[in-house]
Amino acid sequence: MAMTQAVVGGALAPAFSIICETAHDEIEREALLDRVMGPKRRLKSSEALRRDRVPAEGLAFVARDADGFMIGSVRLWDVRLGEGGPAALLLGPLAVETALAGRGVGAAMMRHALAEARRLEHAAVLLVGDAAYYERFGFSASLTGALAMPGPYEAERFQALEFRPGVLAGASGTLEASGRLIAARAGAHGRVV
Repeated sequence: MAMTQAVVGGALAPAFSIICETAHDEIEREALLDRVMGPKRRLKSSEALRRDRVPAEGLAFVARDADGFMIGSVRLWDVRLGEGGPAALLLGPLAVETALAGRGVGAAMMRHALAEARRLEHAAVLLVGDAAYYERFGFSASLTGALAMPGPYEAERFQALEFRPGVLAGASGTLEASGRLIAARAGAHGRVV
């Protein structure tokens, strides 16, 4: 695992590594997301697409500093572009420890996650986020015109990035979750509950 350092505006981020998330990261990741985004993060429209699902295969990452502390997290999720539409990914949340905001950790995580999604031959990535931040990675609200999120969202924050040019041209409708469900616990009589 290679350590990375980012310099942004003269501020040096601590050395960190970006690695695949494991099952052991859950409690620490959830605590990081609560600190950075607050409890209202669970009420967002994107959360409806993530609920009871696991991230897309090979597309959940954490950043750890040299001491092993989690300082960032990003995950991508399998979705469909409208009912029965083509497959795509939904990115989020991207979170970086507040004390390290603006020091390149989030940008490094975005570049890593997008490179992996492209390597795995996904067609497009969508997200709901700050246009000024995500434009530098190639995201644009102009690509989501005929698409919608399930629930309230700000249209100018709903953006996409195509890995295959034109893949979103005919896509329309509301995004639907299509990823694998979290393994349910077996209840009485061996039924899944």
